[in-house]
Order: sequence, then C-alpha cells, then structure tokens
Amino acid sequence: MTDILNAQQRQVLAAIPADRPFVMLNLLRYRVQADYGPHATGAACSGREAYQRYAREAARAVATVGGELQFVGTALPALIGPSDEVWEQVMLVRYPSVSAFQQMLGLPDYRAALRHRLAALSDSRLIPVLDGPG
Repeated sequence: MTDILNAQQRQVLAAIPADRPFVMLNLLRYRVQADYGPHATGAACSGREAYQRYAREAARAVATVGGELQFVGTALPALIGPSDEVWEQVMLVRYPSVSAFQQMLGLPDYRAALRHRLAALSDSRLIPVLDGPG
C-alpha cells in the first residue's frame, strides 16, 4: 500500500480519525485514447473504456472492504473555479474507515487494475470528505 500513496497523501489520511467513515470525491478527466505506454498489448481503446476496466475491479474492491459507491454523474462546467479545470465525471465513494480504504489499496486484484486507471485518465482529483460542518 505504501508505494501507491506518497508521504503527503498518507499524512492527509492520517489526519482522519481511524474509525470515522468518509467519502472520497473523485473528479475525472479522460484521455481520448487510453495510454498504456509503449509496451501495450491488446487492442487500443478510449480512456473511458480503460476506466471501465478499472471500475469493474474497483467496485469489487470497494465492496470487499465495506465501502459503497454512492453517486456517479456527468460533470458540468464549474460555476466558480478556474475555467480551464474541466471534469467529465464525478463519483462519491463512501468508506467505513481509513483502514478500510488502505486495505482496499493493498488488494492484489485492485493493484493490478490500477494500470487501467492510469491509462484512462488525463487528470483526476481524489478528495477525502468528512460528514458534518468543518
């Protein structure tokens, strides 16, 4: 798991109380053509198609650790924010705890599927969100 997250990302997760549920806000922008690198095998596909390959395994992994996909939607242009920051899809995934999220990152099938996520996305944001007022 530690090779997936850098020190700053681990620090963000460490600030969340260990047993507190949280939601991960996913902002996604797809590549027109998935980029599996110079040693890619198999037929070419779009970024969206590559992400669906990742999403199938990610959904199983989320469920395995007790998480739940709560929302998937098409992003519209921002009313407030940088005009060049355009997202195509938004997802909200609830995790029962940070340890559950970290457990998911360590699942071998999930780790194997990450290559599809990397090939699929031109940009993304993962933002942990806690319930209630800040």
